Amino acid sequence: MTSILDLIGETPLVAVTRLDTGPCQLFLKLESQNPSGSIKDRPARAMIEAAEADGRLKPGGMIVEATAGNTGLGLAFVGAQKGYRTVLVVPDKMSREKILHARAMGAEVILTRSDVGKGHPDYYQDLAADITQRAKGAIYINQFENPANPHAHETATAPELLRQMNNDIDAVVVGVGSGGTLTGVGRFMKAASPKTKMILADPVGSVLAPLVKTGQMTEAGSWAVEGIGEDFVPPNCDLSLVKEAYSIPDPESFVAARDLLRVEGVFGGSSSGTLLAAALRYCRAQSTPKRVVSFICDSGAKYLSKVFNDAYLAQEGFLGVEKSGKVRDLVVAPRDKGGAVEVRPQDNLRTVFARMRAADVSQMPVMDGDRIVGLVDESDLLAALLTLGESRAFSRPVSDVMVTRLETISADAPIRDLVPLFRKDFVAIVMEDDRFLGLVTRIDLINHFRTAMQ
Repeated sequence: MTSILDLIGETPLVAVTRLDTGPCQLFLKLESQNPSGSIKDRPARAMIEAAEADGRLKPGGMIVEATAGNTGLGLAFVGAQKGYRTVLVVPDKMSREKILHARAMGAEVILTRSDVGKGHPDYYQDLAADITQRAKGAIYINQFENPANPHAHETATAPELLRQMNNDIDAVVVGVGSGGTLTGVGRFMKAASPKTKMILADPVGSVLAPLVKTGQMTEAGSWAVEGIGEDFVPPNCDLSLVKEAYSIPDPESFVAARDLLRVEGVFGGSSSGTLLAAALRYCRAQSTPKRVVSFICDSGAKYLSKVFNDAYLAQEGFLGVEKSGKVRDLVVAPRDKGGAVEVRPQDNLRTVFARMRAADVSQMPVMDGDRIVGLVDESDLLAALLTLGESRAFSRPVSDVMVTRLETISADAPIRDLVPLFRKDFVAIVMEDDRFLGLVTRIDLINHFRTAMQ
């Protein structure tokens, strides 16, 4: 090895041994083991080196890309090693971990809207193209049309996979973001292993699986899974290579990713959950044994705030909990499930601040054993600091500043009963009989209305 870039590829293959795969053997290629943590390191290096070779990318140049995350991380990683400035335009549904990772590698991240389509100036691909035109020495990598993207998989990923599987693969389950993996692996298998079927795993809301199944272009919906699924057919995506397609709902993808970690010990992200869910559906539908392969596209470490966060899943309605239409539905961190972040009356304000910051909350219940005795929020902390000064305020106990006039509401009250509380500027303290269940805020109510519209 001469550089970190030489660690791209030759990722390990692991068998699924504990999940139900029907009569089939299922293997997962751990692309999360690439240096920046995803399969996208492969095309990122290939696309940058192709641009260097044809003279479009010169020393000191600038790389611009529209990405849902991992291609951007791969480009930031390779670009940093080669001395290029990298600008990434990403939709605002991208996980916080990916954004922080990209910025840590020196990339500039520009967030744009995820609720607009191709042709809108704020659509991430259109915005990236516009930035490229306005910046001197910049190139738009454009993974969706760049031929070096599928070529990287055709010449490296696919032959590596076939060799690891001892030249015996019945099906490969892939997702489509740009289409590079499907097209590159599919082209290679068509020539080198004609029996190998390409199976598409697609989020519900994407237009790709319906197009494969019906031949009709449907209207795109929305989905929470990152990195795969599209509202158009990318030029790099050869859907003629697909033999079967599965549309996987977000909750099934998230549950599959969590089960994969809990049962098999493999830590994959949301798109890996989609691929696994589709692979399991395919395997269980077979009547004869098959050797099936899919990918762990990236690490679950990039989705700790989403896929592996119970509060996020509850907010999105992904936990499969039946809705009652009552206030209890809006408590995303129930105390009896260990989700509540709280303090005691004797804790000092430094502890309050630390817990607020760590949990990204602006208010907390003050608990004396199992009894709620107060509420403390960021305005209480600020008032103490302005009155007493930093040195004295942070050492004061919570009991000195907490609000003790508490407005409670029954967990079984209708959701509309929250509105009068919020109009009075109260936080709703939800009680189940005489037991504190949790807090409900305005944003929880807003989220309830948002998810009800989906």
